[in-house]
Amino acid sequence: MHVVIDTNIALDLLVFDDPGCAALVVALDAGAVRWIATAAMRGELKRVLGYPLIAARLASRGRLAASVLEAFDRRVEMVEDAPRAPCLCDDVDDQVFVDLAVAHRARLFSKDRAVLDLRRRLAVHGVEVGALRDWVGP
Repeated sequence: MHVVIDTNIALDLLVFDDPGCAALVVALDAGAVRWIATAAMRGELKRVLGYPLIAARLASRGRLAASVLEAFDRRVEMVEDAPRAPCLCDDVDDQVFVDLAVAHRARLFSKDRAVLDLRRRLAVHGVEVGALRDWVGP
């Protein structure tokens, strides 16, 4: 099973150590799910790690952005950019996640309202969309 994880969920997983990510961590570690991402997604994460609020959180935990990117690189299977999906997201920054999920028929984890609003339209393309808290595992 492939999963696509948007930047906010990636931050929960890699920076904030959100307990709500526990099932996902177990599934990733067991190989039950494979997190796929593109270079553009990694680039967005790198950019967001430089935001003052995120940088302050990292500093308070004695962590560096580079270590978060290394953790991302260890967990993720990098794939090529996907073609534009027939479902357009109102948030242009989230379109790459939608495109990749559709191309790979992957489960898409997001908290972004613009992505969540696409649930029904993406279901037609074999993509399940939802917040991580709604997921019980593969």
